[in-house]
Amino acid sequence: MSTTAAPTRLSTTSSARAAASALRRLYFVRFAFALLWALVMFTMEDRISPAGAVLLVLYPLFDVGAAVVDARASRTTGAPGLLYVNVAVSLLAAAGAGVACASGIPAVLRVWGAWAFVSGLVQLAVALSRRALGGQWPMILSGAVSALAGASFVASAGADDPALTGAIGYAVPGGVFFLVSALRLGRASRTE
Repeated sequence: MSTTAAPTRLSTTSSARAAASALRRLYFVRFAFALLWALVMFTMEDRISPAGAVLLVLYPLFDVGAAVVDARASRTTGAPGLLYVNVAVSLLAAAGAGVACASGIPAVLRVWGAWAFVSGLVQLAVALSRRALGGQWPMILSGAVSALAGASFVASAGADDPALTGAIGYAVPGGVFFLVSALRLGRASRTE
């Protein structure tokens, strides 16, 4: 009886380690992308240029790719269904951002805000389901912050002179949360 339990525990532990390692690499990539994206976008915060429109569509599309990689890497750690919900939400956001760019900054802020709100709630749920992996508290905080930020973007769309500054700035702390989580996942895997 104990001989069958040990391999199961070992395989579960090794698959959790593999998932944590894959998530760690993904989180480093997400950090770098978010930082680079924000740096480029800050040069276009008061208007939507063609390059800015492409970047506004690219960010949720990058999120789609990251969610797919995440779902494949972490099938054994729970929540792949929620990650595919995030894929659908981010695809809708990319399409919505593309259409909204033609209407102006208020429309972009509404789309971006709705996306940040819903994807933040999904991120929060995924991170809560992964607490046993370690390194998830930054993702829990990031999901909650994303939902709050999304609501503020929608509210700021009605301002007298709306700008993309808040939506662009949103990428920076999000990236930092990914970096901190990647570092914590690395530390958690070394202590096991």
